Amino acid sequence: MAIATMVSRLTGFFWKLMLGWIVGFGVIQDSFTIANTLPNIIFELLLGGVLASIVVPLLVRSHDDPDGGQTYINRLLTVGMTGLAIATVIAVALAPVFTRIYMDGSTGKANPELATAFAYLLLPEILFYGLFALLSAILQAKHVFGPTAWAPVVNNLVVMATLLAYTIVPGELSLNPVRMGDAKLLVLGIGVTLGIVVQAVILLPALKRIGFKYKWTWGFDARLKEFGGLALWILGYVLISQVGMVVTQRVLSRGDAGGVSIYAQAWLLFQLPYGVIGVSLLTAILPRMSRAAADGDTQKVVDDLSTGSRLSAVMLVPISAILTVSGVAVGIALFRAGATDLSQATRLGTALAFSAFGLLPYALVMLQLRVFYAMKDARTPTLIMLVMTVVKIPLLYMCDAVVEPGQVVIGVLLVNSLTFVVGAVLGQMWLWVRLGNLHSKKIITVIAKSVLAGLAGIGAAWLATRLLMPGQIDSMLRAWIVLIVQSLIGGVVMVGVLMALKVPELKPATSRITRLVRRG
Repeated sequence: MAIATMVSRLTGFFWKLMLGWIVGFGVIQDSFTIANTLPNIIFELLLGGVLASIVVPLLVRSHDDPDGGQTYINRLLTVGMTGLAIATVIAVALAPVFTRIYMDGSTGKANPELATAFAYLLLPEILFYGLFALLSAILQAKHVFGPTAWAPVVNNLVVMATLLAYTIVPGELSLNPVRMGDAKLLVLGIGVTLGIVVQAVILLPALKRIGFKYKWTWGFDARLKEFGGLALWILGYVLISQVGMVVTQRVLSRGDAGGVSIYAQAWLLFQLPYGVIGVSLLTAILPRMSRAAADGDTQKVVDDLSTGSRLSAVMLVPISAILTVSGVAVGIALFRAGATDLSQATRLGTALAFSAFGLLPYALVMLQLRVFYAMKDARTPTLIMLVMTVVKIPLLYMCDAVVEPGQVVIGVLLVNSLTFVVGAVLGQMWLWVRLGNLHSKKIITVIAKSVLAGLAGIGAAWLATRLLMPGQIDSMLRAWIVLIVQSLIGGVVMVGVLMALKVPELKPATSRITRLVRRG
């Protein structure tokens, strides 16, 4: 599953790279990025957070039904897909309204008309995001993870093919005026939507293999009331988070052109290691944790939380360290090509370096939220998100007021990471009140040792490049060399320090590497 997730994240990242190479960081990509974000945002508002957070625990519990939960699942699918279909039609009709909400058109850094045109083509994704999420939840509740992990890879391949077609189609994308019949506009919009359609449909054979047969089922189930109560709190969570997102997008759109796109790419890079490590861990641990919570076994829930926190620290803190010291090299190595110039790639890398410290807090927040949801507590995560958003919004406006326009995106990503630190501390305290002893001493010890190893790695990587390759990174080739040198030296030092400190959570990784070496 981790391999599939890694391939998915890498291919997803690669098509974003292709987009940057083809159109650069400017008005076109800013407009497309905002429009391409809208289906995700609206889906999360409608059902996404609910599906990711509480459907799997509820489906696990429904397996105790005489029919194995078949009727309950059919009712959830019937209600969910009907609601999403109606919402998709409404969202497409309101596309101009949504783009105006998420854009500050006063400065002209992004094109509202172009974003709206893309939105008309991309908003139908909402329905297929919903179908994919519902079918994935059914498979995960049955402990079938592979198809869900590999399906996004197919989506990414479709989008890559779309971008290649975009380069072949003659002409330029028209901005003044924007024309819905523009060939490049249609290819990019329809092709990206087609990728989400394929991603959902490809799960159907896997459902057939586990014996699932869908039947259109209406009717009332008492547990749907429970589902509705939890869903209302999740909706509150998503609404609050989207307030922060709206402010983020509007602050970015008032900065220099390309800020929205740079933020999206840096955020994608930030999430890449979490997507490979953290998402795989959560996907595997959530059904088990849900079963322990349903059985009232608090100790197993705490054990899963402790294990997930310690493994996340050992694996993610070293990556944060590498991104901190090598952020600029990463930005230039990956994006200094095609239509993206050196200053834009440097700005992206700098933003990544300043925000890298938030990777572990982000992973801990996501893990803590799943613990609450496994216990059928959707209220507490919403309250935690409220506190995080109250902290975040004033800091975002401060960035807009005091930071140079070209550096706003760096400040925004820094604020994001600070907000995750607040959320992680608050979530741990809240869980301590609920569950008692969380093995916090053990978790803090592992985090401290991982941070110490990370600092040693940063120092070694910085010193190595100062001695071996002094000077500015001014080309893609030099960036790759610096990145490889810093990653190798920093990585070896960090692993060495963790081994010297006898961190037991490092053993699974080192054992796997040892086995591979012996086979070789």
